[in-house]
Amino acid sequence: MATFLYPRPPGARTADSTAELQRLDGLIELGRTLASATVLRTALSQALAVLEQQLGAVRAAVMLPQADNSQLALETTLPPSKGPSEEWGRRVLDVGRRVVESGKPIVIPQVSREPLLRSTRVRLDEPGPRERSHLSVPIPITRKAAGVLSVELPFRFDREYEPSVKFLAIAAAMIGQAIKFHRLVEGEKQRLLEENIHLRVELQHKYEFSNIIGTSGPMRGVYEKVAQVAKTNTTVLIRGESGTGKELIAHAIHYNSLRAKKPLVKVSCAALPETLVESELFGYEKGAFTGAQGSKKGRFEMAEGGTLFLDEIGDLSPATQVKLLRALQEREFERLGGTTSIKVNVRLIAATNRNLEEAIAHGLFREDLYYRLNVLSIFLPPLRERKPDIMSLADHFLEKYAREHSKDIKRISTSAIDMLMSYHWPGNVRELENVMEHAVVIGEGNVIHGHHFPPTLQTAESSGTILKLSLEESVANYEKEIILDALKTSRGNQAKAARLLNTTKRIMNYKIKKHCIEARI
Repeated sequence: MATFLYPRPPGARTADSTAELQRLDGLIELGRTLASATVLRTALSQALAVLEQQLGAVRAAVMLPQADNSQLALETTLPPSKGPSEEWGRRVLDVGRRVVESGKPIVIPQVSREPLLRSTRVRLDEPGPRERSHLSVPIPITRKAAGVLSVELPFRFDREYEPSVKFLAIAAAMIGQAIKFHRLVEGEKQRLLEENIHLRVELQHKYEFSNIIGTSGPMRGVYEKVAQVAKTNTTVLIRGESGTGKELIAHAIHYNSLRAKKPLVKVSCAALPETLVESELFGYEKGAFTGAQGSKKGRFEMAEGGTLFLDEIGDLSPATQVKLLRALQEREFERLGGTTSIKVNVRLIAATNRNLEEAIAHGLFREDLYYRLNVLSIFLPPLRERKPDIMSLADHFLEKYAREHSKDIKRISTSAIDMLMSYHWPGNVRELENVMEHAVVIGEGNVIHGHHFPPTLQTAESSGTILKLSLEESVANYEKEIILDALKTSRGNQAKAARLLNTTKRIMNYKIKKHCIEARI
């Protein structure tokens, strides 16, 4: 009830104003009801209950068009405890169709005297009075589709129908907005669900074993272990130098396991400050520390039913190691600042580039946690120990970044291949990817040459390939490289290669003999 700042004038409240206030209160209550319900059918049922209270309705119904908008169907009825009789259902649907066709409300003061409804008389077993008044108004939803709101009231000779119709029209408009909102939400949920399924399928295809590049002997051993462990729930420890692709292997294990439809949650232990690692892993309760305004789930809870990938686990503090050990042993933990134990079903994959045995010897890593993690260990060899894979990876990155940067680069020159193969790759696959992107970005034409690579590859000292060549030898090598590229482009056709280099076939033939080049390449 509103608070009046000045005395109310005598006689200000009349019967009409009281009824008007009651109708406004009803609309406010209807708005609250529609806004608070999260399920459409529940919202509509509660809305009809408000109409029952405000208008004294004996029966009420919301009719909505079916999916193909072809005809109306009863969506919700009042009272919900007893379903509508067949006679009553036909009656309201028949009136509802006429409302949709005309787009205007229909008022039937006495149902028993309406010629169109003579065959739908009120049955003796229906609740409420035998004689009723019927009111139906359209529910605006879209331009082509409309629903109907119908109520049946006890018949009274002195009833004024216009206020009730206006009230129902406003209520129908509010219901129409609620229907559109709920359908919008449901449509967005469905879109997100379909997108989620699509992305999961894409991820599964992306991380299939066949998409991991490398056919060298060391990598074949890795594939065998990944295939063996993927279908189990065993804890896995992935070891190897930085940049060898440990995260890629973790993805392959998860998306080829029985947990593939559940989340894969990744945590970089080295990227988080020591003070935040515990709260990120296990979550926290309200008031656990300054700034904790509410409770928050940790990564363990987020990964429920799926896989938790802890990268750089060797960087965990001793205190966090203790709590992680308990979570692995008991499959339960407490949030930071909490006292309730939370049980989880999570598979753990850990990765590190550190020597954990050495860390244990220096007291930096718990031995019992090491044995809990090291159930099955997968070692990723550095790139320098899998030389046969270098060119496969280089070609893959060339194609990837040429497409990404819209470059028409087809291949890598012979001298550039020699540089790639002779370099020792301290940054492993990650460094190779960066080198190829650098070459694609600054490269011109359709061939990658050695001078397109970063200075680290062009410096002989950094690659351990110091060569002592005279100026004449260096120029001859460069000339030979250009002629080889032209012959490869022309598929060994000397005349075409000469035209590409803007020279004559006679000079081209002379140079081929001078450099001892096999013309048919």
